[in-house]
Amino acid sequence: MDEGADPIELTVHDEVSPCPYLPEAEARMPLRVPIRPLTRAEFDQRLVAGNRRHGKLLYRTQCPSCRACEPIRIVVRDFVPGRTQRRVLRRGEQVVDVEIGPPVTTREKIILYNRHKHGRGLMRDDGPLGAEGYEAFLVDSCCETFEMRYRVGGRLVGVAVVDRGQDSLSAVYSFYEPELEPLSPGVFSILKQLELCRSWGLRYLYLGLYVERCSRLVYKAQYLPHERLIDGRWRRFERQPPAAP
Repeated sequence: MDEGADPIELTVHDEVSPCPYLPEAEARMPLRVPIRPLTRAEFDQRLVAGNRRHGKLLYRTQCPSCRACEPIRIVVRDFVPGRTQRRVLRRGEQVVDVEIGPPVTTREKIILYNRHKHGRGLMRDDGPLGAEGYEAFLVDSCCETFEMRYRVGGRLVGVAVVDRGQDSLSAVYSFYEPELEPLSPGVFSILKQLELCRSWGLRYLYLGLYVERCSRLVYKAQYLPHERLIDGRWRRFERQPPAAP
């Protein structure tokens, strides 16, 4: 139990386990649940401290011998998309319709989620996710959460689950139709979340964890400028000027 947290958080799991990002490493990510839903300001405090959310649970890496995981956030006011990112946004907006609403479990989403996992080679050993697992992972929450639904010609082709803080948004998870990979739907989704941040006057978009040696997570460093939480301090990383000819 963390009685210093406001509201109090109860630790429900705390064991060393294989790292999900680096195969040679061990991870410790204690899972905690607040005794009541968090306000926007309270959730922002957790994000600033490096927390992530999984269903109703919060976690922050406390690994015994590794510091590879670095929470990362985009500085919304200063972010300028690169040429490729601008092209992805233009191309996506020509064909993709965006809806925003509360997260709900539907058969359509579960099928798409499992197709995404299978198409990217990420299907878990215990098989496809069912309605109960989807609900626990992507609908249940301890804070204010919404989902962005992406449709092409009325057909659901992607979903992004997003948390709302007082000063920020936090990208929780996204999945999409594998056949749309050429449209870079993950990039498109992040850029649309950045647009929301600007329209709502928010300072940061949190992207979760950056791990330099994990190929699935290095893309996050392409959004500049950004800040990463290293040794308890948020450090800023700028876009490098082009090399001299």
